[in-house]
Amino acid sequence: MGARKRISAEARKDARKTQYFAKLRNVPTSPRKMRLVVDMVRGMEVFRALGVLKFSNKEAAARVEKLLRSAISNWEQKNERKAEAGELYISAISVDCATTLKRMRPAPQGRGYRIRKRSNHVTLFVDTLSNNDSQN
Repeated sequence: MGARKRISAEARKDARKTQYFAKLRNVPTSPRKMRLVVDMVRGMEVFRALGVLKFSNKEAAARVEKLLRSAISNWEQKNERKAEAGELYISAISVDCATTLKRMRPAPQGRGYRIRKRSNHVTLFVDTLSNNDSQN
């Protein structure tokens, strides 16, 4: 690895140490369905978002709720203290497409219809309100 590449990689690693996030990879749900759930909680305070996700009827909400609990736990582990109500919020959350399984379904007259079984990756960043205020 070249020196310039190593320096930029080290800078990226140092920036990652101050961020608190969790990733959910290869979720067997279409990205469109997951984005509906993610849009409900984007920018919310974390404990309020947990309440919204808990009482949502969507199947993807249970997965996002578990991911949010993991991100909160990561924040608590890095800061060595418990998160208090009103302290943390979801700073960024994104849903990206993952691999698509391609399948064939029998159709009339010897044809075959294509079925695409989509999956996605979800990345959730958590931050404190005081960090956001100091940056602005």
